[in-house]
Amino acid sequence: MGHGHDHHHHTSDASGGDLPEALDLSVPAAELSPSEATRRRFLLGAGLLGAGAAASVLGRPGAAAAAGLPHTHGDVGGGSEKGGFRWLAGDHHIHTQYSSDAQYRVIDQARHGQAFGLDWIVITDHGSATHAKIGVDKVNPDIVKTRSSLPGLLTFQGLEWNIPAAEHATVFVHPGKNEVEVLKAFENAYDGSLLPATNTTAQNEAMAIAGIQFLGEQVRKRKIDGALFLANHPARRGIDSPHEIRNWRDADPTVAIGFEGAPGHQAAGIPAPNGRGGARGYYDNNPSAASFAGYPLESYRTWGGFDWMTATVGGLWDSLLAEGKAWWITVNSDSHVNYLDQTDRGPGSDFNANGKYNDPVYTGTVNTQAGDFWPGYYGRTNVGSSSFSYKAVMDGLRAGRVWVDHGRLVKALDARVRVTGDRRPATGTPLGGVLQVKRGTSTELVLDIDLQDIPNWAGFIPVLKRVDVIVGTVTGPVADKDAFTTPDTRVVKSFEISKTSGRISLSHDLGRLDKPFYLRVRGTDGNRTQPGLLGASVDPYGPQLDVVGAADPWGDLWFYTNPIWVLPR
Repeated sequence: MGHGHDHHHHTSDASGGDLPEALDLSVPAAELSPSEATRRRFLLGAGLLGAGAAASVLGRPGAAAAAGLPHTHGDVGGGSEKGGFRWLAGDHHIHTQYSSDAQYRVIDQARHGQAFGLDWIVITDHGSATHAKIGVDKVNPDIVKTRSSLPGLLTFQGLEWNIPAAEHATVFVHPGKNEVEVLKAFENAYDGSLLPATNTTAQNEAMAIAGIQFLGEQVRKRKIDGALFLANHPARRGIDSPHEIRNWRDADPTVAIGFEGAPGHQAAGIPAPNGRGGARGYYDNNPSAASFAGYPLESYRTWGGFDWMTATVGGLWDSLLAEGKAWWITVNSDSHVNYLDQTDRGPGSDFNANGKYNDPVYTGTVNTQAGDFWPGYYGRTNVGSSSFSYKAVMDGLRAGRVWVDHGRLVKALDARVRVTGDRRPATGTPLGGVLQVKRGTSTELVLDIDLQDIPNWAGFIPVLKRVDVIVGTVTGPVADKDAFTTPDTRVVKSFEISKTSGRISLSHDLGRLDKPFYLRVRGTDGNRTQPGLLGASVDPYGPQLDVVGAADPWGDLWFYTNPIWVLPR
């Protein structure tokens, strides 16, 4: 049964459900079960309890104080760089010769990613019968060897999950002795390609929730030190319905943390004859019987290279943020076969028998029809970390200290919300955070951006032309879990940028707090803009709808930040 006809099988109630006891700091430790007490100790020790609590209570009146918000960033982060954090660029969606539609070695992807400026990567070969049977085991020695060969690059093992009843997702775990065991058990039990074809939509949606909960259980049992889920290319086929996205997040907010704000495969938009002349992200689909019937046709295309769910001001992502749900965006390469590469799969390969293709060989033929870029070449997910470590990257992602960009549009940025007039260095609440103040308190956004001064990998220095501040009211849980708009989110301020080098410091007065709100920021080179899908009064200069065949990714660059919330105490 398609999503367009079956929206009534939910495993959690419309209010989002109650917090697990371990996350609810109003429950004394002595009243917790042993497993929940262990979970709370783990989350507290990792500095994550606040993030988990924030994920579930922002929209619940009166619960914020009980749950111990705001969450634990402190005034100054643990790093020595911008805003008190060490910003580490990465890519969580990369394929290798262990995927049936890819070709590169792990070390190939890792070396290119590091050369193009990445600090961390996740290897995410496709879930399949072959991968579940032998691929998870076989790729691990290559990943372990890469960690040793490239100590300056954090290389995670993950997989691309075929989400039951939905699209794909990155799932990855903290390195350790049980990483293969946990990923293999997860894939064999919960991958959509391995489930009975007779399953109903409701059964498959329940399996997706169970899979996320399984990952959380492995962390609580201390089999692994962390697990994360990020939905990939969520609007590409229209089959990730709003209620599924909400249910994934609610299944375990410490595991299910967000989705791709922009898909990989950006080179697919390079116009012919220099490229394949297709759609950025391979977003060239139309609704099918399995698609969610409520989505507009425009959702099947990218907007300025970004997924419709993210790019639409007042759209699906904003509807989650307006509920108070912590849900973050990322970007990545989704690298399978890369533009302008001159290699091909090794001859004599038998993927089904061996779970991999033979090592790539040089052909001397330049591939202009490939749709992908090497990791780090075009998109990057920048994570505010306390240190250079696997744990710090996972913690930063989980906390939402993340901003993303295409084509190295800017060099660095730091966004904070603070009480108006607080001039202490590095104070304020960073991306992903929650600032609580008394009603009537004046707050302001402060934004420092280091403009780009070195060429990107296409050979030019990008120029930032405009920065937009987007603000939405926190209205609490939705009655309809398939809602994908919010009426109170809009662009409230646009800064035209005339400076072309150095640092710019921007501030915006957010007024006296009279109702809870969140904000997020985006920036653009200004080359291709149009009023947003919900109208010029909501978004006067948003990204343009990308046209298949005429969507050069280098001529249309954007950055997006994750949100900051401001709530009454």
